[in-house]
Amino acid sequence: MKTSYSMSGFVATTPQTSRNDDGTQRAWMRVGQEHYLRNLDGSFTQQETTFHDVIMFRRNAEKATDMFKKGDRIVAEGYPHTWQAVGEDGVKQDREEFVARHIGHDLAYTTYTVDRTPKVQQGPTNGLEHDLRPADAAQLIGMAV
Repeated sequence: MKTSYSMSGFVATTPQTSRNDDGTQRAWMRVGQEHYLRNLDGSFTQQETTFHDVIMFRRNAEKATDMFKKGDRIVAEGYPHTWQAVGEDGVKQDREEFVARHIGHDLAYTTYTVDRTPKVQQGPTNGLEHDLRPADAAQLIGMAV
């Protein structure tokens, strides 16, 4: 059984998209997580809400601005990424973000419909960037047609 990190919360900022130096599509948003403490009598007391940077790449990033709006409840699978950044005061600070490999709306909070229309395949499944005609493919691997 494959396991990984996950997080859930609410979208606190509108997703913003950009491109990395290598041209890869990237999206960023802040996600809030509410925390509760269970009391001895069974009731709950809300604790301080924490906020976290969530980033997505490629296809997830392309869809993020259309799919997620401020206030949406989300669930994400991925991993935490930590690095050091230099603050305005010149001091190095540890920073953390959650890299979401899979992300979607939280079923417990969101009403939606599912579109099961088959997706049109975008290119061959062999990893090439474009479709090849049989003659082109044969030339590519050095065969005569």
